[in-house]
Order: sequence, then C-alpha cells, then structure tokens
Amino acid sequence: MAVEATAPGKAILFGEHSVVYRGPAIVLAIDKRARVVAERTDDDKIFFDALDLGFSGFFDGETYYAVNGEPWRGRRLLAFMVAARKTMEHLDTESGLNITIRSDIPVAAGLGSSAAVSVATVAAVGGALDGDLSQEDICSLAYEGEKVVHGTPSGVDNNISTYGGVLRYERGRELERFELEGELLFVIGNTLRRRSTKKLVDRVGRLMEREPELVDGIIDSIVRTSENGLEALKEANLNRIGDLMNVNHGLLSALGVSISRLDLMVHASRGSGAYGAKLTGAGGGGCMIALTDGENTGRIQKAIYRCRGEPHVVNISYEGVNTRRLD
Repeated sequence: MAVEATAPGKAILFGEHSVVYRGPAIVLAIDKRARVVAERTDDDKIFFDALDLGFSGFFDGETYYAVNGEPWRGRRLLAFMVAARKTMEHLDTESGLNITIRSDIPVAAGLGSSAAVSVATVAAVGGALDGDLSQEDICSLAYEGEKVVHGTPSGVDNNISTYGGVLRYERGRELERFELEGELLFVIGNTLRRRSTKKLVDRVGRLMEREPELVDGIIDSIVRTSENGLEALKEANLNRIGDLMNVNHGLLSALGVSISRLDLMVHASRGSGAYGAKLTGAGGGGCMIALTDGENTGRIQKAIYRCRGEPHVVNISYEGVNTRRLD
C-alpha cells in the first residue's frame, strides 16, 4: 500500500539575520508544496525516485548506489534517508521502502524545500508502515533529517511545514502560530542564484565584530520592524505591511546581504504596484517577496521576468502536512 504526504514550503516575511541575535522572525507557510509517496518493500533498501531533480538511487545501509545521475547526488538524499530511518526507529519497525519525491518548491532558494520534503517523508513513511504519528511526532522526526542539512537548525522550517499558517519564532520562546483575517497575495521572485546561509550569517557576524555599535543598532531596528510587522499582519493593514517590508529590505541591505539582482527585482516590483518588497531568507541570492493585490500581480510578475528572475504567485497556506492512502 502506498501513502502520499504533502507539506508546504515557507517564506520569511520579517526578521532575517536579527533572529540570530534576538527578537522574532515572522514566517509564512506558502502554497508551494512537496509531495512524497512511500511504499513498503520486502527488502531492506531505501529507494528514492527524485527524477524531477535529475537523479534516483537507493541506500543499502549507509551506502548510496546511483541508478540515474551522478553518485555524489546521493548527498542530497541523505537527510531524507535519515528522516525515514528515524521514523522506522520511532515505530520500532524495519522495512525496505520505495520513496518518490516531487516538489514545486524551488530548491536551495530559502523557501524551506528540504524541510518540506523531510516532513512529507516522515508522514508518508509513517503512513506506509501503519504508524499513528501525531503532528508533534512528524515535526520532531523531520528535525532529525534537517540536522543533516543545517547542522543545528532553528526548527522553524520543519514546524512551518508541519503546521502551516503564520509563525512567530524567537529563540528561547515557544513558537506562536497565527491565522490571519482575509487573504494575502504575494509574488516571490527567484534569482536562480544559490547561496550559503551559513556564509551569510558569518558575514554579518564579522561585520558585528568590526562595527558592534552600528550593527547592533541595525539589528534593533529589524527587531522593531518584525514586531510591528506582526501587528500589521494581524490588522490586515496592507499599506503598513508593505512599508515595513521596504524598511526591512533597506536594513538587510545595510548588513551587506543583498545583491544587485535582488535589489533590481525588489525595486521593479515596487514600481509595478507592489505594496512592498524585500529579500526573503539569508540573501546573497535566493528569493525576494512582494506583497500585491490581484490588479497588479501580472505587472509584478513581468517586472521580475525582465530582471531575469523567476516569479511565483503564492498565498499563505494554513494547511500543514497531510496524508492520504493511494489505491
């Protein structure tokens, strides 16, 4: 019996980089989803079909054997293998698995692709093995896979993919989840440039060491922007949300984490009618996000295309991970 699970990606609306030091990050689940189908097999191998990413292969123990694509691509599947094995350990079950991964979340763009696949993998494997996993179980088991990718991740990505909605994350405090009144429409622009979150966080850290008083003031301003941004979201005040997005982008640029293509896409989106626009995620490439209404969405998409970006129209997703049995 095969079980399908899907989980949403994410976008950070406020609080990038400042959240490393203090204050909240405001994170949205988006309606771009990862889809994983898992089926039990009679051997002890874990086979992955990720052909939309250009490769497939299987793990026999800890060793990866490529079927399609180069063997080194197995490193990209290691997190999901760990998530699958941790799920079997949790259920006190051993089995082989066929796992198929498909996703419409851009990869390595700061939109939570790996976490969404890890969450969906845990849910699909748990269902295929007749496990009764709670959302809390799914979230914590997916976190084990995320450790392979990010070392010691914050836990935001696996939480937002598990539960959906809007999250307020701050170190040392419990995650808070919100559902907003009305709908918010965004256009995400992908620069198609990969970047390293760790290198960008380290870059801000070195700037903090050189100019502690100045950078500390910027961090304080981002914290206030994030707190005000959550208030504006709760009020559904689109103009204020847009203003705060613009301010947040300027502060992130001051930290040196934007690049010219992100800036071009941000300003082109504002000039095409967006309420506000900013980079989302660590910067250095990846994506930007613009708040829009239905009337200007097409213009903003065209503006992003003209900047050689890849636009994606998204809504907030209040649906977290879900599963279903396939006939």
